[in-house]
Amino acid sequence: MPILTTFPLPASPAALQIPKGSSSSSAAPFFLAFVTSPDPATGQSWCPDVRAAWPVLDAAFSAAEAPHLAVVEVGQKPEWKDLENVYRTTWKVPCIPTVIRYEVVEGKTVETGRLAEGEILEKGRLEGLIRGN
Repeated sequence: MPILTTFPLPASPAALQIPKGSSSSSAAPFFLAFVTSPDPATGQSWCPDVRAAWPVLDAAFSAAEAPHLAVVEVGQKPEWKDLENVYRTTWKVPCIPTVIRYEVVEGKTVETGRLAEGEILEKGRLEGLIRGN
């Protein structure tokens, strides 16, 4: 299954190691989804936008041929609301959920696209991000 729920996030996007594509020696696109941690009382996301987006992300990235998606939990509401948290500062994630596409370009890992919040629910936009359009 291409969805990675336990992913060791490196210190910065530049340090992100993109796995090699299954059919070639070059790296395939790699996606990070920044979502909330589950609420301990309910077991679900405390954010309604994440709850709405998760089934869409799951469907898009669960197929055998889908690219890899690593899920990064940003914490509970107080942690996320801290404007100095690492996801906001180092990873430049201003809202959740956010899906970011990374690729290796000229030997460097770079962001090549992103969708946030309601954009993820737009099937054509998500498909375009996955395809690289």
